[in-house]
Amino acid sequence: MIRRLLLFIFYLSLAASASLAAAQQWAPPTQTKTLSNGLRVIVSEDHSAPTIGICVTYGIGFRLEPEGRTGFAHLFEHMMFEGTPVSPKGVFDQVVESGGGFNNGDTRYDYTEYIESASTAALDPLLWLEADRMKTLDFSVKNLENQRNVVEEEVRVNVLNQPYGLFYAIDLAGKAYDTYPNAHNFYGDFKDLDAAKIEDVQSFYEHYYAPNNAVIAVAGDVKSDEVFAKVEKYFGALPQRQVTPKPDLTEKPQTAERRSSQEDKLATLPALAIGYRMPPKTPHESVVAAMTGEILHNGQASRLYQYLVKEKQVATEVQGGVNWPLGTFLEYSGPTLMTSFIIYPANLKGDAVIAAYDAAVESLAHAGPKPDELERVRTKMRSDWYDQIETPLGRASALAHAALLDGDATRVYSVPDDFNKVTADEVRSFAAKYLVKTNRTIIDRVPAPKSASDAKGGQQ
Repeated sequence: MIRRLLLFIFYLSLAASASLAAAQQWAPPTQTKTLSNGLRVIVSEDHSAPTIGICVTYGIGFRLEPEGRTGFAHLFEHMMFEGTPVSPKGVFDQVVESGGGFNNGDTRYDYTEYIESASTAALDPLLWLEADRMKTLDFSVKNLENQRNVVEEEVRVNVLNQPYGLFYAIDLAGKAYDTYPNAHNFYGDFKDLDAAKIEDVQSFYEHYYAPNNAVIAVAGDVKSDEVFAKVEKYFGALPQRQVTPKPDLTEKPQTAERRSSQEDKLATLPALAIGYRMPPKTPHESVVAAMTGEILHNGQASRLYQYLVKEKQVATEVQGGVNWPLGTFLEYSGPTLMTSFIIYPANLKGDAVIAAYDAAVESLAHAGPKPDELERVRTKMRSDWYDQIETPLGRASALAHAALLDGDATRVYSVPDDFNKVTADEVRSFAAKYLVKTNRTIIDRVPAPKSASDAKGGQQ
């Protein structure tokens, strides 16, 4: 009798946990509107604190920049902070920071965003400033030279003078894909950056930084009707522009494994970058892909870390995932990879590490994840997602991206439930179908041999 009672309580607790998970859906009031000039506006009300988050996202990213203009999307992100004829450089920062807020911008594969977090009192001036730089910029040779130098210095710091030099993001995509949009160096080749003229910058702005190629999202302590009225006031008169059509991002199917090797003058340990082409993005399969990637890569409890680092001791570090390292599993609209970046001991060969890696991946493809393993990842991903969208700025950013890339801002609120729907068999089937050798590209990056002068210098 006691045993039956305990079993009843146990199953009752499971049912309660399932009900709690379902009840944890959180969707603050969110409304959308499109102005006559094509600007899409999203407002999400949340009066828990007197703060706001603003995100203005434009439909221009790394892979959408014109051919022969590598790094131009990133360069232009910097140009947007150089001021306008009526609000010179520094005014934007002064307005935001005077109220204890902050602002920033970043460029990804399929979009460029500009974000601000501030007190509710700053709503009007920030909307005015965003509209002002959507209207025009201070197109000067001095500003171009200044930001060209900044971007080139970023390339030196983050790529040329850094061990591994982002080869798992830049070089891997270049090997995995065949078309210019997907395969080119998104950070920018110096010859392309140096060739850019102020006329090119202005033309780029006119063709991409248009209201009909943008989404603005405002989240936080605001009223929807008031925000819509203010956006209409500041942005409504901006004219539509002729936006350059997006390039064809289609890739021919990969039919054989691609392998290459590189030497690294700065690295002391060898490393592997392994990228599997992901299927076209769909609401459910993209979540299955993301959860598969997290099972393999998410922290020290992940499959790859446990097997490669702990058990086999053929690696010292493992990172990766879908659309990694340049965004979340939702922040893309064209081809993307599931990437593994693995640093391994100097006394091993890359083939030995790949053999162990294959064993871990094939185990997942054969047997699927264990129930507790899947639940751990599901819980972690739900927690991370809520952590992102509970802040006004995080929610504004997510809403703007979803509207631009998927055509549905409220998609962000269904993501936790999408995690709940993924089954172990779906993960197994996904791994078996897509995580195969004929669908992947591998770069083995090894330390360059020391020259005689280097060896002599090391002995001094």
